Amino acid sequence: MLCGMDTVTNPYRLAEHRRASSYGTRPPPRRTYVSTTPQDFAPGERLLARDGTPLVLRLIRASDVQALQRGFDRLTPEEVRMRFLHPLNMLPEPFARELCELDPARAVAWVLADPDAAPRVPEIHAVARAYVDPVLDQAEFAIVVEGRYARQGFGTLLMHRVIDSARKLGATELWGDVLLDNQPMLDLCERLGFTRNFMLHDPGVMRVTLAL
Repeated sequence: MLCGMDTVTNPYRLAEHRRASSYGTRPPPRRTYVSTTPQDFAPGERLLARDGTPLVLRLIRASDVQALQRGFDRLTPEEVRMRFLHPLNMLPEPFARELCELDPARAVAWVLADPDAAPRVPEIHAVARAYVDPVLDQAEFAIVVEGRYARQGFGTLLMHRVIDSARKLGATELWGDVLLDNQPMLDLCERLGFTRNFMLHDPGVMRVTLAL
């Protein structure tokens, strides 16, 4: 399951869009806070993949930068296109850092990761995030699940967490842009109650919205 995050349509983040344009991608939420709350160190909810691999569902941490970059490197070009809505060759360290260092009053990101006690360096296998525009009280979401763990219900679980978190942050609506050829994501959004709207300025993209 993959869905991109569009910041060009959000005037509150035009400055971030201009600054991140050098990365060749759309910008993350504004970096105004480095989270150090006890939640950052919580073990998270333990899960099992279909092949028996132990995983945890937890909030993203400021220390996840390198794991996020490695997770990006494992994505296929098609998975990257579905997530960012256009090709992207790498996830630069400054961009990855901003995706991990979130203001908890405006943004949230849930990750599907290896347990901290894993015998190898813990990796991130899926991310779902939302950013709340404090002017419009609308939250924009994005999600990506590594192919190895797709079609196992993790995308649905992550979306439920993002929806709940967006409500707690005070958003009245959750929205995201999905490529028209990303049928699995469109189907998931339909099951979750999102409505679809065509984008007149971008005919290859469908905007999905959910009233909170």
